[in-house]
Amino acid sequence: MADMTNELDGKVAIITGSARNIGRATAEELARAGAVVVINAVQAKDLCEEVAEGIRAKGGKAIAVMADCRNPDDIERMAQAAIREFGGIDILVHNAATRNPKSFDDLTREDFQQVIDLSILGCFHLAKSTVPSMRKRGGGAIIGVGGLNSYIGQKGRSHLMVAKAGLNMYIRGLALDLASDNITANQVVVGTYDTRDPDSTMTAEQIQARANKVPMGREGTPQDMADLIRFLVGPGGHYISGQTIHSNGAAFMNA
Repeated sequence: MADMTNELDGKVAIITGSARNIGRATAEELARAGAVVVINAVQAKDLCEEVAEGIRAKGGKAIAVMADCRNPDDIERMAQAAIREFGGIDILVHNAATRNPKSFDDLTREDFQQVIDLSILGCFHLAKSTVPSMRKRGGGAIIGVGGLNSYIGQKGRSHLMVAKAGLNMYIRGLALDLASDNITANQVVVGTYDTRDPDSTMTAEQIQARANKVPMGREGTPQDMADLIRFLVGPGGHYISGQTIHSNGAAFMNA
């Protein structure tokens, strides 16, 4: 069994969308495993700095880089910052996402293009900017973060479903294209999770109703996904590639 104590020591990880929720938990978890991390968001610089400072306060290494994952120049700048600061890149977690459900009648081409640019083209540009360094360092791991709605569907989310499904296929393609470079690529899929914004208006009754639909009787937490990602990018996941792994408390089976 692979040692899970500081198993990522010496590894450098970029986690997109890591100012809060799953991205933040993943950054903190990979740091606990010994990785140095790049915290990223489009906005919320104060939150990114807060995450980085928290990691440094516990003896880890982290920097915050503001970048829009729809912009290839921003992505390249972030990758170069990681290489300049830490010497290279070993792990990429593409978690950045947007939540903008819209009905068919209200959905515009711009809405549709935005999520394609972020999820699919964003991962394309991220891979282009990080894989050369992974190759130089003898391998690496790429994780795409998807959503359960891409599989079971939900009204008003057709554009989001397409974006995450496309990301899944691109990740599978990367697994094949990069296997000979010792680079793994997998997609993790978020189920019913507590990733509400601080200003959420959901009532306690509504939250409990969501949890009741999950066979395990609770919503997932950001830490649940962070634990899965830590395993996949570590030595225990070195022979797992091209896979789609769900973390949803059996909710997929109950859909």
